[in-house]
Amino acid sequence: MKKTQTPLFRRDFTLVLIGQIISLFGSAILRFALPLYLLRETESAALFGAVGAAAFLPAVLCSPIGGVAADRVNKRNIMVALDFSTAGLVLAYTLLLERAPLVPLMIVCLMLLYGIAGAYQPAVQASIPLLAEPERLTAANALINMVSTLSGLLGPVVGGVLFGAFGIRPILWVSIGCFFLSAVMELLIHIPHQPRTGEGSVLDTVRRDLGESWRFIRREKPVFLSVMAVLALFNLALSAALIVGIPVAVVQVLGMSDARLGLTQAAMGLGGLFGGVLAACLGERLRLRQGGAILLAASLTAAGMGAALLPGVPDSMGWWVVTVMSFAIMVLSTLLVVVLTAAVQRETPTELLGKVMAFIMAVSNCASPLGQAVYGGLFEWCAPWVVLLGAAGTAAVTAICSRRVFRALETGLPPQ
Repeated sequence: MKKTQTPLFRRDFTLVLIGQIISLFGSAILRFALPLYLLRETESAALFGAVGAAAFLPAVLCSPIGGVAADRVNKRNIMVALDFSTAGLVLAYTLLLERAPLVPLMIVCLMLLYGIAGAYQPAVQASIPLLAEPERLTAANALINMVSTLSGLLGPVVGGVLFGAFGIRPILWVSIGCFFLSAVMELLIHIPHQPRTGEGSVLDTVRRDLGESWRFIRREKPVFLSVMAVLALFNLALSAALIVGIPVAVVQVLGMSDARLGLTQAAMGLGGLFGGVLAACLGERLRLRQGGAILLAASLTAAGMGAALLPGVPDSMGWWVVTVMSFAIMVLSTLLVVVLTAAVQRETPTELLGKVMAFIMAVSNCASPLGQAVYGGLFEWCAPWVVLLGAAGTAAVTAICSRRVFRALETGLPPQ
């Protein structure tokens, strides 16, 4: 009875939420404006996809390292240090802009930004079970996803208006202020921490800790391997296509303004926010066995995007369809992320949680850089509606085959 009365919005959890809103808003306007700036300046979908793929690689590589750090270093200190580092990085980019070649500067900046984000998120995810009671994990994860998507909602709207009216520089200065303010606020957070000592070099510690998480997954939770394979295939087939395809479709194919692209990406943020609210309301009624159906619905939604780009469809109607479908896809993906994260947190020991979450994130996302590079070329050389419909069909096959995997994760039995 006492546990059910424990409030979720205690001081430290609330500060984490507020810090996430500020930091992720700064990240959201950067992730909107920097790729758009590159696409506008170069008008090359292939270069856009290749730079996005290069930028995404450090996120995959740094995520396991961030997981090791999250289990050994005070999680608050990780968040503070990385937010201060991001503010410094964006300041350096601002000072070098128009003084250095655009493409190399953009690649280096985005690689560092994504690498920092990859190391940052395991610390946030690993802190949630320490700040929320076990029976509130689903609600806590839903709230964290909601603030992430709220920032993703506001970031493109503000970024689209600022970029269209004033260019890239005001966005850079706003993001610097966001990261600095978030770091200062995070200094006030207390997250329980038990120091663990490592033996040998940093690389030895990383290798040993990741080996420990791999052995746990392989011996204790082999179904996690099947889940990672499904997510990696889905990211390769569909997520990468949408990361590259939505900006290309809105800006180049439909000829819409920067503000319209901002509204489309804001619709994605709104969809994530709605999905978080829905996940929090459904709570334990949201079942893992529904994961395959969620992925299939996302595939069909992406097919609707492809249909909106067919010859003869008016540009304005196509934009509305792409925007609405973007909202729907984010609702579905947020539902899946919330229920999967809560399941992993429940079934993983606290001392391994950061490493295991980072391992799952890294493996699940490892195919995305390859997909972005490939889709960048496909969107430049093929009709966009062909690319999106093909990606949706491949993702639908993956979703249908994944149903037994999600059922096994829920029941604890091997996939049949």
